[in-house]
Amino acid sequence: MAVSIAALIVWGLDFGIDFTGGSLLEVQYNNGSAPSINQLKEELSGLNLHSLVVQPTGDKSVILRFQETDEDTHQAVLAKLEGRDVRAGEASTTDEQSGNATTTDAGDQADIAAGMSSAATATIGMQNDEGATPAPAVEELRFDAIGPSIGSELKNKSMNAILLVLVTIILYVAWAFSKVSKPVASWKYGVAAVIALFHDVLITIGVFAILGKFLHLEVNTPFVAAILTVLGYSVNDTIVVFDRIRENLPKSDEDFEGTVNASVNQTIRRSINTSLTTLLVLLAILFMGGATIRDFVLALSVGIFVGTYSSIFLASPLLVVWERIKNR
Repeated sequence: MAVSIAALIVWGLDFGIDFTGGSLLEVQYNNGSAPSINQLKEELSGLNLHSLVVQPTGDKSVILRFQETDEDTHQAVLAKLEGRDVRAGEASTTDEQSGNATTTDAGDQADIAAGMSSAATATIGMQNDEGATPAPAVEELRFDAIGPSIGSELKNKSMNAILLVLVTIILYVAWAFSKVSKPVASWKYGVAAVIALFHDVLITIGVFAILGKFLHLEVNTPFVAAILTVLGYSVNDTIVVFDRIRENLPKSDEDFEGTVNASVNQTIRRSINTSLTTLLVLLAILFMGGATIRDFVLALSVGIFVGTYSSIFLASPLLVVWERIKNR
């Protein structure tokens, strides 16, 4: 937890375009494999794109992330990828009869770009045997643009969602254990569960802060979805242990510490086996799945791993410590 806090203070999270604003462009190369990351970055270097990230999603497709959101830059990037020399903010056409270049301003670029795109679609590649026009060499699969104000709103809503989940969990656990009042009050079960959840979320976020610093791993809305999923999964594991404590308290001849210890021993195998089977699936997706969900699966894997040992070695011992402090 200390390492995670230090990483967040020193480096912070590398927020993606979902939170900072920017563009996401996914293209597919129909006539061969996609160029390498370095080749694409060199090819687009003349456009001066800010925070450009190139992410291959297969042999023929690639995702481009950059900070600019205007349509001129969008068309200019497509033009570069298709091998057409068009700059952001202007389009150039050559008069074949006179050999003179004519430059138009950004206001007329959309019409020119549309015409050039249609021409490229009609000419790129070779005709098949039936004379039909094949798909263009570079095909745009999707383009998403998010403004800074929308990104800031998403960030605030994400934080509110996480806080709302934590408060709701405290209330639910307090209600579920309302009949357990001795020797630890029911609301303390909820607080202990949330402290364990805070531990899980903090370490997961800290891991992404470190990965963002050294591997440029960005945090987007799928990461928030993963955090919320980890909260639900982890509290479920914690409730299993707490429920066994509640069952053992009326019939146990041991003190509270001994009862908690026996309850943990009775549930530890189930908790580990359940989480292990889940992690096996997540690791398979992480190493063999697509790059578009890799960050989401990585956050889930870290959170579930951390949540498994926090349910056993953190949440339940907190109840024992709390009971000792009360006795003193």
